[in-house]
Amino acid sequence: MNDLQLYGWSDELFQQKQHSNFKDLPHGRVTVTHKTCYEVVAEDAFYTCELAGNMLYGKSSSEYPCTGDWIIFQPIDTDKGIILDLLPREKTLYRLKSGTVSERQAIASFIDKAFIVQSLDQHFNVRRVERFIVQTADEGIQPVLVLTKTDLGFNREETENALKHISGKIPVFYTSVESKESIALLRAFISPGETIVFTGMSGVGKSTLINALCGQEVLQTGAISDSTGKGRHTSTRREMVLMANSGVLIDTPGVKLFGVTNDNADNLSEILNISDYEGECRFSDCQHISEKGCAVIEAVENGEIERGVYESYLKLRREAWHYTASVYEKRKQERSFTKMVKNSYKDKRE
Repeated sequence: MNDLQLYGWSDELFQQKQHSNFKDLPHGRVTVTHKTCYEVVAEDAFYTCELAGNMLYGKSSSEYPCTGDWIIFQPIDTDKGIILDLLPREKTLYRLKSGTVSERQAIASFIDKAFIVQSLDQHFNVRRVERFIVQTADEGIQPVLVLTKTDLGFNREETENALKHISGKIPVFYTSVESKESIALLRAFISPGETIVFTGMSGVGKSTLINALCGQEVLQTGAISDSTGKGRHTSTRREMVLMANSGVLIDTPGVKLFGVTNDNADNLSEILNISDYEGECRFSDCQHISEKGCAVIEAVENGEIERGVYESYLKLRREAWHYTASVYEKRKQERSFTKMVKNSYKDKRE
């Protein structure tokens, strides 16, 4: 038997289930997402499930289950089942779907904390950290920066200086799998029943870190290539593991580009410390680009705001605006198409 409370099941989720037409069937949580099926943990066993026709053909691919989702299913064998319904998602980590401008892809759901993993080598990139933080802001997910490979040697002062505009807002951990103390500190930050998603580029050590936190090899890892600095066998799927007497960890494939889908400019300003200056601008609708009397631009010129942070703010805001405009235009086209179909159907009946 599996204790689903350890996986995050709660009274609130039970109440959500009562609204489903399939409330009398068993429920479970998606632990691994494959292309055509899903691995699910339920109270009585682990199942491999496929989507029922009402979900496969009645929903868009962006609405299909993702790792972390709670589903209701019909068992059809001792270890197989059909997913019939999906409980409403909460605290979901999204990314912009590759090749699109307005479609979000759910990476993991019901997330309490997002461990943004960066290695302290030549691939360290504070702009990437900012991008990940922005994506968690609207979902109520607590971002946590986890810096790995401290044993390889790094300039601590330089790193702390690069992170000074965000280190006061989110927890920052310096770790190495060679340092049991650093792993113990990170492990203590995970509470029973919490769900943690690990995100970052390939080769930063996400799977290795999860194995260290669990105290055993629960995920396959590979050697690091000397030429690329990346793992030769890195994660290719979103996979969940349960820590003994602790929380749930979700490993995700490394991503090169994490397209912004957060359209909340206020959150963006707050994250990058721009909001402290916005109220001082001469014009209330100042865009902080070239306006006279802009306190943000003045702070950049005075060195109070690092130019790289300011440029990152403009880039992320532009991406968020472009995403929002694309979504609006897409919905407008969909409404127009729906209206056209209804009118056509009405004309035929008359």
